[in-house]
Amino acid sequence: MMIKTTTSHSGFLSIALVFTQYFAQLTKARLSFSVVFSSIAGYILGCEVIDPNELSLLLFGGLAIAGASNAFNQIIERDIDGQMERTKNRPIPSGNMTQTTAFWIAVTLTISGLIALYAINPKTAMFAAISMFLYTSVYTPLKTKTPLAVFVGAFPGAIPFMLGWVAATGSFGLEAGTLFMIQFFWQFPHFWAIGWLMFEDYNRVGINMLPSGKRDRKTALQAVLYSVWTLVISVFPVLGITGSLQISLVAAILVALSGLGLLISAMRLYQKLDHQAARQLMIVSVIYISWIQVIYVIDKLI
Repeated sequence: MMIKTTTSHSGFLSIALVFTQYFAQLTKARLSFSVVFSSIAGYILGCEVIDPNELSLLLFGGLAIAGASNAFNQIIERDIDGQMERTKNRPIPSGNMTQTTAFWIAVTLTISGLIALYAINPKTAMFAAISMFLYTSVYTPLKTKTPLAVFVGAFPGAIPFMLGWVAATGSFGLEAGTLFMIQFFWQFPHFWAIGWLMFEDYNRVGINMLPSGKRDRKTALQAVLYSVWTLVISVFPVLGITGSLQISLVAAILVALSGLGLLISAMRLYQKLDHQAARQLMIVSVIYISWIQVIYVIDKLI
């Protein structure tokens, strides 16, 4: 009897672990956590006193909405994912999860996420819903039609940072708009670096993320220009013209130096036009956005 029970428990545990693995793949758990990191940073910047209940709701709601968006995206792109080396082992194309299961997971996450964010304030839920709609219903279908999909996708992608501010203050103003613009401009060199690296895989299924349609100097130049804009808007709060969102001179210098690192990586891609330079830009861009958010938060707290 003891062996039977142990085996039963072991079997249940194995099933639970496998489902958790597929759930994490479907919702892109690591990406969802990075998205919510931006929202938490925005919340800390906007709040006068950190409310643990609000922060918990933002964490749960943000993870749920981000996970649901990724799940719906994988349902829509299941055929494309099955043709790409990078995505063919995702739960749906690999046959490890049915479309129906994925759909109900996405619906459950959507409802629970919006309820949690609405409990903070209605505007937070509204912006989250807008982000999700743009990502799943506009950006995703456009990916196979035009490189402008990156521009469209930059809107929902820029919402998390400012969403935290809206959650903390209940309002959208100059401050939230500034946080939005920082993450908006940053996405172009980031996603163009990814598009450069994955060009063959994307091209095979009719997706083109690069502005010129090619891995050429025109695309690299665009990455340079948007890196400049990212740097400029990131240090803007030091001027004292972005409402209550302000940073010190020391923080501005650190942010500017980080921005120079991003810009140098983009310029290196312009000079080299190779895989290694694109990978460096992608890595630097990921580090950059998290690092400047940490700088902003630490600058406020001290």
